[in-house]
Amino acid sequence: MTTYDPNTFIPSTIAGGLSLSITVESTDYPAPDWVVKAYLRGPSSIDLTADASGTSHVITVSASDTAEWTAGNYWYSLRATQESEVVEIESGQLTITPDFLSQPDGYDGRTQAEIALSAIDAVLGRRATLDQSRYRINNRELYRMDIGELIKLRSFYVAQVKRERACNLSSTTFGRPVIVRFDE
Repeated sequence: MTTYDPNTFIPSTIAGGLSLSITVESTDYPAPDWVVKAYLRGPSSIDLTADASGTSHVITVSASDTAEWTAGNYWYSLRATQESEVVEIESGQLTITPDFLSQPDGYDGRTQAEIALSAIDAVLGRRATLDQSRYRINNRELYRMDIGELIKLRSFYVAQVKRERACNLSSTTFGRPVIVRFDE
């Protein structure tokens, strides 16, 4: 899945193994007078050059090429060049996710917050059968987090998971808000 911010040209997330198409339309830097390139730096270096399409610039990358990209956090610079003049149109950070089809058996697609919430729920479930908050075996001692602290921590992760899911929902076609204005 590629996640776009409507105020930027470059997506915030690029999924490896999926085709990518970015259209840069700028009245200040129209094609073919200007050439647009995107430079990504992070776990690896990726340089992309846009093709002119009328006055727009279009960057296209095949699914087989994005599948080869190293996953991770990247910083990018989107630049327009005309002869010796170079201007930065946009810069920022994005995440490249690994190709889903390359994930091994046992892949767990949950976020860190979802994993933590599941672990806390498991501890609380087992805790119902245990009364001890501390015990000693030989010279080793074990302290358990009290239930109040666990419940507080669980509330934090419930909120985190809700935020993540709301963010993911807003990046899908059906979850996007549509703003409509009716003029009289």
